[in-house]
Amino acid sequence: MVNKVILIGNVGAEPEVRALETGVKMARLRIATTERIYNASTGEKREHTEWHTVVLWRGQADFAEKYIHKGSQVYVEGKIRSREWTEEATGNKRYAIEILADEIRLLGGQRRNDGHYGDQRPQPQTQAAAQPAQQGMQTGTAAPQLPKDADDLPF
Repeated sequence: MVNKVILIGNVGAEPEVRALETGVKMARLRIATTERIYNASTGEKREHTEWHTVVLWRGQADFAEKYIHKGSQVYVEGKIRSREWTEEATGNKRYAIEILADEIRLLGGQRRNDGHYGDQRPQPQTQAAAQPAQQGMQTGTAAPQLPKDADDLPF
């Protein structure tokens, strides 16, 4: 069985970052994906926007806090998680469906202090790379270095 989600969308608000009592950092992002639909018979164009809550842990949360901002375009790979709880005050059952990120990449460059996006891109963060780094261990995989221009491509 497979539980895999891939999203490319825009961040709708600044990341919510917090540290748990144990010191582990987590971040929550709200990402919008928009589907453009064209009806050929009527010539009608319409859009449907879906909002997703993405949860990031440890090194990924640090990455989000430092590099991801409202309006950033991101690529996310992860899995769907549902949660259920009862509100103490009212006794009402509440539900949430979230994307637990395994990998997140910032698209479109790094945001500069002037609010615009530049050419430098930070390294992508994966769950596998973020956890051992938090524990003081090294992973055996490094992020691939992309060529700076088309002339550097090997084909």
